[in-house]
Amino acid sequence: MQQDILINWSPQETRVAVVEHGAVQELHIERMLERGLVGNVYLGKVSRVLPGMQSAFIDIGLERAAFLHVADVWQRQPDGEPPAFARKNEPQVPIEKQVFEGQALMVQVIKDPIGTKGARLSTQISVAGRLLVFLPQDDHVGVSQKIPPAERDALRARLQALVGDKSMGGGGGFILRTNGEDSTDAELAEDIAYLRKTWARIKEASLKLPAMSLLHQDLDLLQRVLRDLVGDHTQTIRLDSMEQFQRLRAFGQEFMPAAAGKLQHYKGERPIFDLYSIDEEVAKALGRRVDLKSGGYLIVDQTEALTTIDVNTGGYVGARNFDDTIFKTNLEAAQAIARQLRLRNLGGIIIVDFIDMVRDDHQQAVLAEFKKQLARDRVKTMAGGFSQLGLVEMTRKRTRESLAHMLCEPCEACQGKGSVKTARSVCYDILREILREARQFNPREFRVVASPRVVELFLDEESQHLAGLSDFIKKPISLQSESAMGQEQYDIVLL
Repeated sequence: MQQDILINWSPQETRVAVVEHGAVQELHIERMLERGLVGNVYLGKVSRVLPGMQSAFIDIGLERAAFLHVADVWQRQPDGEPPAFARKNEPQVPIEKQVFEGQALMVQVIKDPIGTKGARLSTQISVAGRLLVFLPQDDHVGVSQKIPPAERDALRARLQALVGDKSMGGGGGFILRTNGEDSTDAELAEDIAYLRKTWARIKEASLKLPAMSLLHQDLDLLQRVLRDLVGDHTQTIRLDSMEQFQRLRAFGQEFMPAAAGKLQHYKGERPIFDLYSIDEEVAKALGRRVDLKSGGYLIVDQTEALTTIDVNTGGYVGARNFDDTIFKTNLEAAQAIARQLRLRNLGGIIIVDFIDMVRDDHQQAVLAEFKKQLARDRVKTMAGGFSQLGLVEMTRKRTRESLAHMLCEPCEACQGKGSVKTARSVCYDILREILREARQFNPREFRVVASPRVVELFLDEESQHLAGLSDFIKKPISLQSESAMGQEQYDIVLL
């Protein structure tokens, strides 16, 4: 299926939309202030060695010195052994015998700085590609543990043959990533060439730049577009910034010439995302309800443990009979659900509640269409059949935060519940709390500070109950409206 990639760049944020036949299929967002350091390679300078803690502080040019523990100091293994740090039941070489103050050391960030703690470092460098991870200090060839054991030996043999091909250069170890499981030899060879070229640039920079210099930064979203998103089915990549277009073209011409040839600078007067109403699609993707063209709709609820998607017929009555109406709605829903998973970047366990179908052939047709649409996803998915309760259970690999988690935060009023107590319920909570306080304390007066709606209800419909409580506890109760308070918020002040 032919696709176009639209890139909207601004100094604070980069947004990428993948469009197929005029419909947005994927949305990727990266914000400059939220971009981490993990994966960055620095030429650090050892500022202090602490034998008692078996660690060292490394200055890499950040506000705080970074931290290197002896367990993260890489040690070369005998030929044929997999790469490792300190293996269990083996004596650990003390850190003071491996590094010394003032030493220039190539290190990689494995954990971002948090609070007052500096970044955590490792001396084993790894460079991630689209399909492979390159370990330049080793010659081990491995396969991700997440790939089924039955397939690992064949994949390892294929990769070993490609890595050992002298025409592609030599040296270094490789680990096949999970998303490289179904890749071709040509795709793997392209990734190997890219990774070795990247490592050559890192080594060259380490010889030219002074200590405390950044040697390699993990690819930003613009560069990952060329590495991860562009394929044979990509027609154009349109970018609305001339400066970033030139930078991306230079990167692509060096590392990915085929992808660079599809780059175009967008010069239109309208914002590039307006071409396909992408901002409207983003707004829809943040809502619970997704309307289908037929009149049916989906309800998407994202929780901590899983995501549920409910299919409803809504106002669709277009088919000849009720069974056909349900079948057509479910078929359309199967396509829409697969698109919403990509657009919202939903991951983990997902439960889909299609409308109950009586006929087995309808169930199988809907399931086949659903799996067909899921097969288009670049993220790994697994879907089962209909359960005894008529539900379809599936999983989708988590690759990054979902769209809702990236763009939204819990509502201050409802704290993410999606609803708040009614004003009358809050009134009754306040009356009970005043009674509780009156049994423990003996103030001159109780003052209720609450939201305008709650105070208004106390002055109108609930005034009799408030007056009755005042008579019962023999204390005056005054009201104070506070517009900044949410409906469930209130304070009882003892005067």
